[in-house]
Amino acid sequence: MSAPAHADRIKDIATFGGVRANALTGYGIVVGLTGTGDDNLDYTVQSMRSAAQRFGVTLPPGIAPGLKNAAAVIVTAELPAFAKPGQRLDVTVSALGKAKSLRGGTLLLSPLLGADGEAYALAQGNLSVGGFGAEGRDGSKLVVNTPSSGRIPGGASVERAVPSPFADGDALTLDLREPDFTTAQSIARTIGPAAQAVDATTVRIAAPPGLRERIALAARIETLDIAVDAPPARVVVNARTGTVVIGAGVRVLPTAIAHGSLTVRVTEMLSASQPNPEAAGRTVVVPRLDVAVEAPPARAALFAPGVALADIVRAINALGVAPGDLVAILEALKAAGALRAELVVI
Repeated sequence: MSAPAHADRIKDIATFGGVRANALTGYGIVVGLTGTGDDNLDYTVQSMRSAAQRFGVTLPPGIAPGLKNAAAVIVTAELPAFAKPGQRLDVTVSALGKAKSLRGGTLLLSPLLGADGEAYALAQGNLSVGGFGAEGRDGSKLVVNTPSSGRIPGGASVERAVPSPFADGDALTLDLREPDFTTAQSIARTIGPAAQAVDATTVRIAAPPGLRERIALAARIETLDIAVDAPPARVVVNARTGTVVIGAGVRVLPTAIAHGSLTVRVTEMLSASQPNPEAAGRTVVVPRLDVAVEAPPARAALFAPGVALADIVRAINALGVAPGDLVAILEALKAAGALRAELVVI
């Protein structure tokens, strides 16, 4: 195995197949709130009845306890690969009902389930909430951040390990985070004859049967350096915020861009119509409309063949366009076939 200098490590651009985290989800009750809970929601009352019965307390039928200090919540966490029983996980707790704030609450013991419906961890603890809210009797309200969700660092304990296919089969697989045929072939060439690029995402590596030998092989592969080819030319546009990110490989064919704005201003004014002193008339108010059109001179930018990113940014800044107008310009360039890049709108 050889490693070229000044390149990216394989562990930074790929992961081994089967080595991944698993999502866990659970339902629970948060108690100890200061009047900001769910009040009398049916499923919250039912949950509190079930929690009380586990401790031998049975509420009389027909009695609905006031639950302003309790809230039904959804608990989520991620179970890392190779996690063992007894390890701790961070959990996120989010209000399910109409609870206004979970600040100061405590999560009761809640099982966290995997996609197969089995419990893999148990969560419990005091919430850390970054936001807060306040409101007055007149309906005025002030909310900072999101007080209806919080976190419990180390709030879950792993109770069951997830089997990993890492030690199964006669080969290891490397999965690229960004599919690319050039990178996959380069990884296989760097590792050696034991590796083969299956497709743009997967590299198959012949592995020894022993678990200790597999771990040693995976550790050596992760530290190898590989020369990664430049990513595809891409322009990413966030139409909601007006954010535009232009990749370094973007090129533009010979084209001209003209950008101008037309402003139409309509102003309504009121004036008095005064009759002559000898006329038998009366004074009335007459509305008057003043319509003005402003059309500043349009400016144009000419792009030479194969212009680079710096020239594109310089020309757009010279036009003085807003982010929203920049999105329209890029879409027009793509429609005209002059933009040699993938236009991604998110």
